Amino acid sequence: MKELFDSVSNDCSKLVTKSYSTSFSMAVNMLSPKIRADIYNIYGFVRFADEIVDTFHDYNKEELMAHFERDYYLAKSQGISLNPILNSFQQTIKRYNIPDEMVQAFLKSMKADLFKTEYETQEEYAEYIYGSADVVGLMCLKVFVNGDEQKYNELKDAAMRLGSAFQKVNFLRDLKDDYEVLNRSYFPNVDLGQLNTTSKDLIIKEIEEDFDYAFTNGILKLPVEAKFGVYMAYRYYRKLLKKLNKVPSTQIMDTRIRISNPMKINLLARSYVKYKLKII
Repeated sequence: MKELFDSVSNDCSKLVTKSYSTSFSMAVNMLSPKIRADIYNIYGFVRFADEIVDTFHDYNKEELMAHFERDYYLAKSQGISLNPILNSFQQTIKRYNIPDEMVQAFLKSMKADLFKTEYETQEEYAEYIYGSADVVGLMCLKVFVNGDEQKYNELKDAAMRLGSAFQKVNFLRDLKDDYEVLNRSYFPNVDLGQLNTTSKDLIIKEIEEDFDYAFTNGILKLPVEAKFGVYMAYRYYRKLLKKLNKVPSTQIMDTRIRISNPMKINLLARSYVKYKLKII
């Protein structure tokens, strides 16, 4: 039965999410059960593409990415793939009419990581973040609003700003690996080898502005099915940013910031109280 295979495929995407990101999977678990599977499906696709360019150093990454893209479009055209991650993702794409432009923009940024090591202009930087993060936020928003185009258009700028904020926090947190292992420098006009306080403060300020806009203009207006889960992810990343802000610029390259499991539980509890009291 195809339904059984589709269910197994969804379970695989859920397993990928839980295995690679306990924090994100915790946030997804706070979403309505009706939409969790589709967010897992989006994450599974995004994570596999990211793994190709970031970790499979002993393999031909360009060839793997080409196969991954080809197999996705084959899955989309046939309505099935024996790759369960692609099988589940193509279902979500069709279910919510997610435009191919979003998938193409994402794949373009991932493929840029195969050869591009430095972003010298603000335009290049913005284009990369749009493809690697903003469109992921837009894909999720398509699921959250479930076909309500008016709501989607109202919230899309905030979804992009939240995606940007998440990505920029990841850039700061993963600075050492990106710079020393992968030889990448995403922030334009910033010497990561000698990151100074002024540059770090400007990056932090930019991220905080993204978060503030996303919270006021997006999270507070989300459908009830999505609001608490997205709020949890927001609170987690703002906590990461707060910890990164406390690290001196001279030490940030050598510091891997994490949120401990007890702190995550505490964050969840406090966020839930605020949610139930309708503070958000």
